[in-house]
Amino acid sequence: MTERIDLDREGPRDECGVFGVYAPGHDVSRLAYFSLYALQHRGQESAGIATCEGGHITTMRDGGLVSQVFDEDKLRALTGDMAIGHVRYSTTGGGSWENAQPIWRDDGRELALAHNGNLTNAVEIYNRLRRKGLEFRGTTDSEIIAALISSDYGRHIEDAVANVMPQLEGAYSTVVMTKHAIVAFRDPFGIRPLSLGQLPDGSYVFASESCAFDIIGAKLVREVSPGEMISLSERGLESRQVIKSERTAMCIFEHIYFSRPDTKLEGKRLQEVRGRMGEILWREAPAEADLVIAVPDSGTPAARGYARASGLPQDDGLIKNRYVARTFIQPGQELRKHGLRMKFNPLPEIISGQRVVVVDDSIVRGNTTRQIVGMLRDAGAKEVHLRISAPPIRYGCNYGVDMSAREEMVAHERTIEEIAEHIGADSLAYLSMEGVYEAVGTPAEVHCDACFTGNYPLGDDPEAADGKFDLEQIAVIPATR
Repeated sequence: MTERIDLDREGPRDECGVFGVYAPGHDVSRLAYFSLYALQHRGQESAGIATCEGGHITTMRDGGLVSQVFDEDKLRALTGDMAIGHVRYSTTGGGSWENAQPIWRDDGRELALAHNGNLTNAVEIYNRLRRKGLEFRGTTDSEIIAALISSDYGRHIEDAVANVMPQLEGAYSTVVMTKHAIVAFRDPFGIRPLSLGQLPDGSYVFASESCAFDIIGAKLVREVSPGEMISLSERGLESRQVIKSERTAMCIFEHIYFSRPDTKLEGKRLQEVRGRMGEILWREAPAEADLVIAVPDSGTPAARGYARASGLPQDDGLIKNRYVARTFIQPGQELRKHGLRMKFNPLPEIISGQRVVVVDDSIVRGNTTRQIVGMLRDAGAKEVHLRISAPPIRYGCNYGVDMSAREEMVAHERTIEEIAEHIGADSLAYLSMEGVYEAVGTPAEVHCDACFTGNYPLGDDPEAADGKFDLEQIAVIPATR
C-alpha cells in the first residue's frame, strides 16, 4: 500500500466553504464553480455542486479539488436557475465519498444541502432520527441537518428550516436548495461566516466569504445575521429572524488565518487587519534583528506589518511550492528528512549571516515550525527569532475547526520559554489577545476565542473538544428500539 504524508497537518485545518445562487438566465453551475475556486482554501478533501432545473435536482460531488472534480462536460450537465456548492475539509466524520457535499435527501421533501460548521448535539439528534426509522449514508452532522429539514412537516422550506434551527446546537452556516428556493441560515452565535452578495442584474448569491463574490462580479451586500434565515425564490428575497441572538461569537481565527486576505469581515479587509496584527506584534515583542521574513503564505501580511512598524527590511527568505497537495506520496527513507522542502525552501543568499525574525500566524503542534527553524539555521541564519501574530493555541474547537488534540499542541502545559527551546528558536513571542482585538477593531464579547482562552461561548467542556469522529463511532450501532 502506498504510504502517504501530510505536511499541512501542523496548522489548524480549514473547515468548509459554501455557496448558493438563485439567478434565472445565468449559467449557475459556472458561477458556483468559480466561486468554489475562490473558496478552495477552506477545504481540499472534496467538492460538489447541485443544481435545479424543471423541478429536478442534480448533484455532482467527489473527492479532490474543484478543478479535479469538475470539467466542461460536467458543468454543461448541471443546468438550472439555481445552484449550491461546497468545498470540504472534514470536521465531523471522515473524508469518504459518502460524506462529500452537497448532501442530497428526500425524506418527504427533496433537497440538497451544504454546511459549514459543527453541531455539538449531533449524536443526540442522530439517535432520535434513527429511532424514527431514518437511514443515513454517511457520518456527518450535515446529513443530520438535511434529514431534519427533509422530514419536517412544515409546508414550505422556510417553515421547515424555522422549525429545525432551534433543534440545532453548535455552529451552522448553511445553504439548502429545494425545487422552489434556496435558503441560507446561520446559527444564533454567528460562529462561522456567511455573506449575501448581489450580481449586477440584481440576482442574489450566498458565500462563506466575500472573495467568492469578487470572482463572479457580485458585490457584497452584508453578512447574514446570526439566527437569520434568508430565502431566494421567484418571490424575491425574504428574510426572517428565526432565533434571537443573545450574543454573537464569530470565530476570531477567521480574522487571523482561515478567511482569505481579500475577504471582508465585520466591515474590514483582512489583509489590512493582519498587517495591523504584525504592527502590534512589533510593539509588544520587538527583536534585535537584521531581517524580517514570513512563513508563506499565512504569515505574509503580519510580516509586512512587523517590518513596517520596526523599520527592518523584509525579504522572501522562504520560498513556497504552491503546487504541493495536502497529501502526497512519501518520499522514502533517503529523502524523508527533506520532506518539508517539498513545501518550503530557504534561500541562503538572503538568510546567511542574518539575525532573522520569522513571522507566522500560529503554531499548533510545532513539528513544522521546528523543521523550518532548523532549515533556516542550515541555510546560515545567525539567529532565528519567531514571532506569532496570535496567542498560543491551547484548546480544541467544537465549532468546525480541526485544531488537533490538546495533548498534541506544543503550547499544552509548556511555557513560552519551553516552547522556544522545543522548536529551537533563539526567542519566541506571541501576539496578546488584547492585541488581536485591537487589530480586529471589535471587542472580545462578540467573538469566540476558545482555542486560545478555553472560554467556549456555548458553555462546552474544554476536555470534550476532540469529538470529530463521534458519529462514525456510533454509526455502525443499530438504531435503539
